[in-house]
Amino acid sequence: MVVGSRVALGSKRGGLLAGLGPGIMYAGAAIGVSHLVQSTRAGAGYGFALVWAVVLVHLFKYPFFEFAHRYTAATGDNLLVGYKRVGRWALIAYLLVALALSIPTAAVLTIVTAGMASQLFPVDLSPFVWGVVLLSGCAILLASGGYSLLDKLMKLLMAVLASCTLVAVVAAFSHGRAAPAEFVAPRLWDVAGVSFLIALMGWMPTPLDAAAFPSVWMEEHSRRRRHRPHLREALFDFHVGYVGSLVTALMFLALGALVMFGGGESIADRADTFAAQFVSMYTGALGEWSRPLVVAAAFITMFSTTLAVIDAYPRVLCAGVRTAWPRSERLGRQPYWVVMVVMMVSALCIFRFWTSHMRPLVDFAATVAFLSAPLFAYLNVRVIRSGGLPREASPPKWLIWLSWSGLAFLTGFSILYLLMRWSPIGS
Repeated sequence: MVVGSRVALGSKRGGLLAGLGPGIMYAGAAIGVSHLVQSTRAGAGYGFALVWAVVLVHLFKYPFFEFAHRYTAATGDNLLVGYKRVGRWALIAYLLVALALSIPTAAVLTIVTAGMASQLFPVDLSPFVWGVVLLSGCAILLASGGYSLLDKLMKLLMAVLASCTLVAVVAAFSHGRAAPAEFVAPRLWDVAGVSFLIALMGWMPTPLDAAAFPSVWMEEHSRRRRHRPHLREALFDFHVGYVGSLVTALMFLALGALVMFGGGESIADRADTFAAQFVSMYTGALGEWSRPLVVAAAFITMFSTTLAVIDAYPRVLCAGVRTAWPRSERLGRQPYWVVMVVMMVSALCIFRFWTSHMRPLVDFAATVAFLSAPLFAYLNVRVIRSGGLPREASPPKWLIWLSWSGLAFLTGFSILYLLMRWSPIGS
C-alpha cells in the first residue's frame, strides 16, 4: 500500500506487545552516533559531569516525540499530514530541512559503521569500501524484506545490543574508574565546552526531525497488522523505545567515564582509528575477553541505526511529497528507491572526502540538528494543539507545559551557542 495514506482500522486484535515495533525501530534509529560516539566522548572528556545533559535533553525533547505517536494513533494520519494542516509552509519547511539533514546524517552513520565493521570482520578493506558494502547491504535487506524484515531485525538487534552493553557496563563498574584522583576535568562553560554540549544534545536521543519516523512506521505497521493501535498501545511502544534510548545513552556515558576519563588519550578523527581506539580502550581496561562483546555491541549499535535511517528518510520524504502534492501518489514506490539511491550515493561522496574528519563532521551535523530543533518543536506543538485530536486523546496539561519548557530550553541553548560562537561574549 502507498506510504502516507490514512490507516484503516481492521479486524486483528491488538495488545501492548502486539503494538511493539515503531518504538523499537525509533530506538534503533536513535541509538547510534549520539550514543556510541557522543555519549562516550561525554564520559571520556567530562566523566559523569554531563549525566544531567543527557537526562535533561531526553526530558525536554520527550513531548515532541510523544506528540508524533499520539497524533498518529489518535487520527490515523502521520505527522506530515498534521504539518500540512498547520499550513503548507510547515510541511515544506520540514521537507527542506529534513532533506538537508538526511545526506550528512547518512554520511556520518556510514563512516562510523564502516569503522566498526573493520574491527569486527577479518577482511582487509578500506573504510570507503566498507561503506559501499554496508550501504549496499542495507539496500538489499530493505528490498528483499521491506518493512517486515526491518521490524523483526530491529527487535533482534536491540535485544542483543542491550545485553552486550549491560554486560560491558557491569564489567566496567567492577573494574573501577581509570582517572587518577588528582585529575581535573576541562571547563564546560567556555566556547569549546558549550560547542560540545550542543553537539551532544543535537543528536541526543536523535534530531527532532526524526519525530516523523515512527509516525510513518506506525502507518506501515498498522497496515500490515490490519489494526491501528489504540493510544495506550502506541504510547507503550513509544516509551519502550524512548526509555531504552535514555538508559543506553547513560550506559555508554558510564563506559566512557569509567574506562577513558582521565586516560590522557583524545578521541581520534578517523573512523577506523576511532573504532580501533574504542575497542582497545575497553579491552585494555576490561580484559581481552571483552573484545568480541565490545566489537559486537559497537557494530550492532551503528548498523541498526544506519539501516533504520536509510529506510526512514526516503519513507518520510516521499510521504511528505505525497501529502503536499497528492498527484505524485501515482508514482507508487519508485520515489522511495530514487531518494534512497541519491542519499546513499551522496553519503558515499561525502565519505570519500571526509573519512579522516569524522569528529568534525559529527559535530557539524549534530550542531545543525540542534539549531533546527526549535522549529520542529514548535511545529509539533502546533500540530497537537491544532484541534485535530479527539478530546480523549488530547495530551494532559503537564505535557503541554513540558513542551513549552522544552521549546524554551532548546531555543535558549541555541541562542547561547550562537552568542558564544559568534559574538564578543564568546571571544
